[in-house]
Amino acid sequence: MTEQSHLLEDVRRGMIPAHIYNDEEVFRLERERLFSRAWVFVGHESEIPQPGDYVVRRVLEDSFIVARGEDHEVRALFNMCLHRGMQVCRAEMGNASHFRCPYHGWSYRNDGRLVGLPFHKEAYGGEAGFRRKGQTLLPAPALDTYNGLIFVSMDPDAPPLREYLGDFAFYLDYYTKQSPSGIELRGPQRWRIKANWKIGAENFAGDMYHTPQTHTSVVEIGLFREPKAEKRKDGCTYWAGNGGGTTYKLPPGTLEERLRYVGYPDVMVERMKRTWSREQLDVVGRDGFMVSAASAFPNLSFVHNWPRVEDSEDVLPFISIRTWQPVGPDETEVLSWFAVDAEAPEEFKALSYKAYLMCFGSTGMFEQDDVENWVSLTNTAAGSMARRLALNSRMGLLEDDATVVPPLSAGQFSGPGEAYVGYGEYNQRHLLRRWADYLERPASPAERIQVNGVEAAGAAGKVVRA
Repeated sequence: MTEQSHLLEDVRRGMIPAHIYNDEEVFRLERERLFSRAWVFVGHESEIPQPGDYVVRRVLEDSFIVARGEDHEVRALFNMCLHRGMQVCRAEMGNASHFRCPYHGWSYRNDGRLVGLPFHKEAYGGEAGFRRKGQTLLPAPALDTYNGLIFVSMDPDAPPLREYLGDFAFYLDYYTKQSPSGIELRGPQRWRIKANWKIGAENFAGDMYHTPQTHTSVVEIGLFREPKAEKRKDGCTYWAGNGGGTTYKLPPGTLEERLRYVGYPDVMVERMKRTWSREQLDVVGRDGFMVSAASAFPNLSFVHNWPRVEDSEDVLPFISIRTWQPVGPDETEVLSWFAVDAEAPEEFKALSYKAYLMCFGSTGMFEQDDVENWVSLTNTAAGSMARRLALNSRMGLLEDDATVVPPLSAGQFSGPGEAYVGYGEYNQRHLLRRWADYLERPASPAERIQVNGVEAAGAAGKVVRA
């Protein structure tokens, strides 16, 4: 059995080789086998509402122009000129009918079609020397959306996004569809941290255990109604399909009373009642659980919380969406968006945004607490001793792999998947088992591309014809 097989076997049983959080070879495998296949979030349709609107986003080193064409279609176009490889678009966002390469002036419509080529006749002999018609910027191999969330995959044979998300889509609706109009985004804020990308994804997926220790001061200053951070253990963790998260336990009351408890005004409560399914409403109204943080594999996370804002006893809920964009084995670029129901009252939107900045913006109180831990973990994982240590991620399991507490029954929890009350690392194990599954399966040869009508070798060999 190879060293890699041993590593993945340890991960699956919840004993995590510490060096996976800062290792060049592991990161190489993630690039080759995980991010070459998985669906990766790159933006939301509300960021590009009008024809010509675009944002530039990355999947590791690959830059994409995510644009809405004049035909209103959303596309993700590889941000590289067909001529000499210059980035076609260097602005982060904007509105343009065309993109013009600054190197030699080739220009493209916002649907990717090549339309301008200086001195076409003199330099190339016109169409006889270079056939301009039909040439386009290279599209992302796969693009799909859910509730306005835009994903791309580097795998042209990726399963449909809805199938990939599985039952996690049930929980995504709490964050992204509180009314028929869905959400609108503000941002993203972007910053880099000297920490491995997996740590944040795991933390948001299910780590309620750190809250009483890491975030004690945030609770003690009265930011939340609950007087003790230990109240987190009364909630549950859930994992379903390709993602999972945590919940808070709400006080007794009706559905309406519980939604008002976390700060939603009646007008928004009524829309939620008309938009969510009976089962989604029952998770809150019957079972008394409200979603908090969550992660969809591999690197998309969500936050839902309701701190006090300004000098008031009232709380205001906010939603944040973020990606953990790997830069290297020891560095991550965080992209963080504020999300809010598009039909929410304007005053609610303003106060909710303030709550987001206070807690999980780039200088938010929770953010600063968390990053200090993650940087320390990553630094320590780089040493030789980390290769001798397996981190214990078996919280919630007995030695024979039986669970410490049974999962909630259908009568206790109306959502799909498995849910457990109390502290446990069920979700971190689920996420890392998926990580192990991807790393175990060798990548197929990279596709060859056809550049300007001439076949050219890609990174590792397969042929694709334009």
